[in-house]
Amino acid sequence: MQRRAALLTVAALAAVAGHVRAQGPGGEGFRIVAPFPPGGPIDSLARILAAGLTERYKQSAVVENLAGAAGNIGIEKVRRARPDGQTLLVVPAGNLTINPTLMPNFPFNIERDFVPITMLAKAPNVLVANPSLGVKNAKELVAMAKARPGKLAYASPGIGSGLHLAGELFKQQADVDLLHVPYKGTGPALNDVLGGQVPLMFSNLPATLAHIRSGKLLALGTTESARSSSAPDIPTLAEQGINGVVVTSWYGLLAPAGTPAAVAERLAKDAADILGQPAVREQLKAQGLTETLMKPAEFATYMRVETAQWAKIIKARNIVAE
Repeated sequence: MQRRAALLTVAALAAVAGHVRAQGPGGEGFRIVAPFPPGGPIDSLARILAAGLTERYKQSAVVENLAGAAGNIGIEKVRRARPDGQTLLVVPAGNLTINPTLMPNFPFNIERDFVPITMLAKAPNVLVANPSLGVKNAKELVAMAKARPGKLAYASPGIGSGLHLAGELFKQQADVDLLHVPYKGTGPALNDVLGGQVPLMFSNLPATLAHIRSGKLLALGTTESARSSSAPDIPTLAEQGINGVVVTSWYGLLAPAGTPAAVAERLAKDAADILGQPAVREQLKAQGLTETLMKPAEFATYMRVETAQWAKIIKARNIVAE
């Protein structure tokens, strides 16, 4: 009788554990905060993740687009949320590894206020030129820039943006002097490069791929160590002798500080399973994205290293936020 009672207890505990797993970390619906407007990689990744979590846990997973203050409004909401694994943040690299140094009054301490779960996906950046500039590759651009120091201009979405810093890193590594022309967002900058008002720009590959394929822009090189699977015909800058310009746009998943390590580990596995599905991979590839998943500890180390790298460049180039 005692043995039977023990077996029944074990079975009951297993059933309860299975129920908890089916209900998610806290037994309630998920809220995934995207701190930027709908559209674009952040929103897309948040919705893919929401759909996957809904399917896995059979409960609601709602995406909240809380834009404003360069993403800080949405980030603050997650910071203040209960650390139960139900409220998650999908956020771009710049908010995590650039803004802490760039903004003198940055309102968060990323390591203290959040638990890293995983990197979700990344997209290479690409140096593009208006065809009217008359160069065919990065080597020819460097030669032209050396012959005309300070005369060639490159556009960016704004001072201190990741794409501005990519340009500064390119200037440093190629030993050229380019004029920086900041805009208020990627759209206006890209429009002026397409129109020929500014000849050059570093951009996310997803934002420019259609223009490259149509011939409206010329891709001079990507900023990754290997060619992108989304555009394998575009050489890297390193292939052309410009080393050290490795700048990737990536997007991470975080939770509020205090979220249990076991919950973060499980959410990282959930994200890996969801984004690793063949149909999802193809969906991401069509947007110029590649799923890039890490365990929480690995992701934390990656952010720490990249933050230090950007801090060095920001201080060396004396870059001040607008």
